[in-house]
Amino acid sequence: MALPQVPSPKPTRSIARIIPPHPLRAALIMVVFTAALYVLEAVDQATGETLDNDGIIARNLDGAWGILWAPLLHGGWLHLWANTLPFVVFGWLAMAGGLRQWVGVTALIWVGSGILVWLTAPSFSSTIGMSGVIFGWLLFLLVRGFFARSGKQIALGVVLLLFEGGMLFGVLPGTPGVSWQAHLFGALFGVLAAWIVARADRGARTVTA
Repeated sequence: MALPQVPSPKPTRSIARIIPPHPLRAALIMVVFTAALYVLEAVDQATGETLDNDGIIARNLDGAWGILWAPLLHGGWLHLWANTLPFVVFGWLAMAGGLRQWVGVTALIWVGSGILVWLTAPSFSSTIGMSGVIFGWLLFLLVRGFFARSGKQIALGVVLLLFEGGMLFGVLPGTPGVSWQAHLFGALFGVLAAWIVARADRGARTVTA
């Protein structure tokens, strides 16, 4: 008489990971993404900065398309250069939950913060740059460990806070030419993304005897 087959337990998804499951692939994605930003800035400079017209134009219907394009545009090489290192580092670390999760987190921050910038920035002002997404990734990395109850992720958040905590002052108004709205709303959606991811991960756990 054949013994009943006991199904093998499904592998659980780690919620405590602090680096991407495929580090080299994640690094390649960030390098390609970064290279695309530099190509776009080169085109922008070669065409008299005409691409910058596609930013988020607050409360202008045509300017709402900038919600999709604004993070890809920068106000010159210095602006892009200042964003490059945090963009690469935070983006790479945010892939710890896998590429699919990273796409979802990034899309939430990108679109959510863009919509609120369009609604709240000074009328007909233009907002461009990846800073809102970068702030979103940073806050996602800072708080996800508390939502996930992960000591390793909390420790990483503390390290990032020590080295990059000064960036958080960017959510406050007062610096001319800087969209504190993009920083603030990017940060808020980063916290929201961390909460959503933690809830999804807890729901995905497989309980085995």
